[in-house]
Amino acid sequence: MLTVIGVKRIAILIAVVVAAGISAIAAATLVIPLDTVREAVTSEIRAVTGLDPVLRGPISVSMFPAPTVSFSDVALGEQVAGETAFAVDELTANLRLMPLLAGRIEIADIALTKPRISVTFGADGRTNWSPLIDILARALKPNARHDERVLSFSEIRINDGVVAVRNPGRNVEEMLEGVELSLAWPSIAKSFAATGHFTWHNETVDASLSIADFPAALAGDNSGVKFRATAGPLKAAFDGAMSWEPTLKIDGTLAADAISLRDALRWSGDRSLPAGGLGRFSLKARAAVAGGTIALSNLNAELDGNVAEGVLSYAATGRQMLQGTLAVEKLDLRPYVSTFRLIADNTRDWDRRSFVLDWFNGWDADLRLSAAGVQFARAELGHTAIAVNMRSGRLVVTVGESQAFDGVITGSIAIAKAEPGAEIKSQMQFADVNLERCLGELFGIRRLEGTGNLAFSVDSRGLNVQELTRNLGGTIQVTAKQGALTGLNIEQLMRRLQRSPLSASGDYRSGRTPFDKLNVGLRIAQGLATVDEVALEGPSVRLALTGTTSIPERELDLAGTANLIGSAPADANASFELPFTVQGQWENPMILPDARTLIQKSRATGPLLDAFQDKLNAVQDKRLRDIINRSLSGAGAADRNPR
Repeated sequence: MLTVIGVKRIAILIAVVVAAGISAIAAATLVIPLDTVREAVTSEIRAVTGLDPVLRGPISVSMFPAPTVSFSDVALGEQVAGETAFAVDELTANLRLMPLLAGRIEIADIALTKPRISVTFGADGRTNWSPLIDILARALKPNARHDERVLSFSEIRINDGVVAVRNPGRNVEEMLEGVELSLAWPSIAKSFAATGHFTWHNETVDASLSIADFPAALAGDNSGVKFRATAGPLKAAFDGAMSWEPTLKIDGTLAADAISLRDALRWSGDRSLPAGGLGRFSLKARAAVAGGTIALSNLNAELDGNVAEGVLSYAATGRQMLQGTLAVEKLDLRPYVSTFRLIADNTRDWDRRSFVLDWFNGWDADLRLSAAGVQFARAELGHTAIAVNMRSGRLVVTVGESQAFDGVITGSIAIAKAEPGAEIKSQMQFADVNLERCLGELFGIRRLEGTGNLAFSVDSRGLNVQELTRNLGGTIQVTAKQGALTGLNIEQLMRRLQRSPLSASGDYRSGRTPFDKLNVGLRIAQGLATVDEVALEGPSVRLALTGTTSIPERELDLAGTANLIGSAPADANASFELPFTVQGQWENPMILPDARTLIQKSRATGPLLDAFQDKLNAVQDKRLRDIINRSLSGAGAADRNPR
């Protein structure tokens, strides 16, 4: 056991050794002049980096708790194009103890406090760092001539740095602040690594970069590269190889995911985004970068629950261009159309919210997409092939073929940003579709059954849906066969009025009217649709209509003739013809039988009307005769309307 005296002797011995070491260090620093320290540190940095440090401030030496030398106001390399690429408030070199005791200056590591790094891109793609990188590449070549002694330090730490990136040609100016990095410098091995974090757009980014052959990478030759970055809304990773001579080439595996793609795009600076969707996102692909083009092959991407496979390419130089071909098993478009309304909420009026198409600016696209199934609002489509083309703020969606509603849909929809808001043109064809499902799920019209064709060619412009309806123009054609009009039994109405022309009882807005053929033709100008043709032919009823309908006001003003066809051609009493009008709102129109015809068909009032007509024809005042005739045609019609 140690005695108290033994413990005291050991403590005294340790104190003597420490004092001797401190004295030796102090003596070494007194022997080595500051100019020698300055020159030694400068030479060491030049030997390791190949760059000439410009020491513009005073020097301070500290021995405790470790021997360090600090330089104030340091620039690395000369000015390029009038700009200092690298400047630092304070450069601190931690010295190795044993060489210092021997009177030599060797750096263990370097710390840079508040460095300012400026990266400016020129029109040729080179930066203000290109000359410095050339110098560094020559310095790190295996056969490069260095000082006789072995290079010492292999770590550089950056504290509270700022990196400014500018590209005047593309109007890009970004700032990385609070940069905290540790650089594993290849003083012995060829590899290079950097880990740390920085702040970009008010979000902390944790990042790491490793280069397998740093001298080769600086020289532009091929080298392995690994990169990882994690920010609040986004994670990204790359593992592959890179070279930049004669042009930039990157090849490897890229993976990225975000809880919200919308948040990630907003964080990156993109404020012009479409409404709806852009939620959960993930991507994995083989990435190849050549020049300014990024190509993604073997792509597997997920967005808002939609999983796509295929290829994509993105041209980052000049005008941004996205191209690709994707295949989706089930494409759900509901997140992207959920914010669009034809009818305003809780009303029967067209939506008046202004279109926002700012996201049309600044990019082009040419995409091909195929899907085994498509969910679109309330409609569900089968196998669909579409092309999406964006050029100069004009989006064109072309439906090559969509198997839907037991038929086929083809056509195109073009939307462009215009002075009053939006300009829309569309040409669509629906062939052999189930009209009840098609019109019901797409347009909310559930009055027509059967198989048929629908074709429309329309165009308009306006600030919102309401203005689009007022400026709408074009044509609509509908042909159908072996179907029925629902919500109205014309045959039942006609037979009841045939038996009792003046009867007003009963509700005829129920049931259905079967037909063998139906043709509808409309011409639209400034929101007013004129009926060119409405002809219905059924087993017992024929119907023809003319007139107009106001699309902005959603009102009908039609006149027509309904014919009840007798079962026996020889039976004259079996046929019955009745003129009528249809007026009022689309959702609840009024059907008004012609009063004069009903009076004439009545056995009680028909003879009286004939006698009255004879008297009326004798009236000399034509204007008075017209007023009385119009009154007879419409008298009591509203009261006899079958509601």
